[in-house]
Amino acid sequence: MSKQYIFMEWRAKSVEMIPEKVFFTKGVGRHREQLQSFEGALRDAGIQQCNLVTVSSILPPGCEVLPQKIGREYLRPGQIAFVVMSRNASNEPNRLIAASVGAAIPSEKIAYGYLSEHHSFGQTEEKAGEYAEDLAATMLASTLGIEFETEKAWDEREQLFKISGKIVRTTNITQSAVCDKNGLWTSVVAAAVFVMPGQTRQPNGERQQALPLMP
Repeated sequence: MSKQYIFMEWRAKSVEMIPEKVFFTKGVGRHREQLQSFEGALRDAGIQQCNLVTVSSILPPGCEVLPQKIGREYLRPGQIAFVVMSRNASNEPNRLIAASVGAAIPSEKIAYGYLSEHHSFGQTEEKAGEYAEDLAATMLASTLGIEFETEKAWDEREQLFKISGKIVRTTNITQSAVCDKNGLWTSVVAAAVFVMPGQTRQPNGERQQALPLMP
C-alpha cells in the first residue's frame, strides 16, 4: 500500500469526520458556583482541557473501545473533542443525582451502534446505568428488527437481545453522587469521548496536569 493511498484514505476519513475510537469516562465536582462544580467534574473525568462539542447517539461501525487511561492520552489542550455527554447538578443538600451514558454494540462490525444519555434524581448508580443501557439497547434493537415487548423488564429484554445474536454487548458509564450537605453545588458527568482519524497518543509525562479548583 503506497504512502499516497494511505494519505488519501486518512484525508477522506477526516473530511467525513467518522470517529475511529471511543472511550468512556465520568467525574464529580463540588463548588459554591454551579459552573465551577461542572468544571470540577470535567477535571475529575480528565477531559477539562478540551473544547467539548456534544453530538447525538450513533456509535460508528467498527469503532474501537479504548480503556479510559489510553483514551485520555489522545487528547490535547484546546482541541475540539466530540462527546456524547450526560450531566446533572443540584445544590439541594443530600440529594442523590446521577448521570449515565449507555452503549449498545452490534455483533456485526459493519453495523452501527447506539449511545444514550440519561440523568436522574433519586436513582442509584446501578439503576441509572441499567436505564441508560436499556435505552441504547432498545434503540439498536429497533433498527436491527429485533421484536420485543416494551413492557418487559430490562433483564428479560437483555436476554432476548443477546439470544438474537445481533447485539454483542451492552454497557454503561455512570456517575452518581450525594449532594453536599452544606449546599455547595454538586455536578456529575458521564461521557463517551470520540477519537478522530489522525489523532495520536501523547506520553503521560507530556500531558498538562489540571490544577485543583479554589474553594
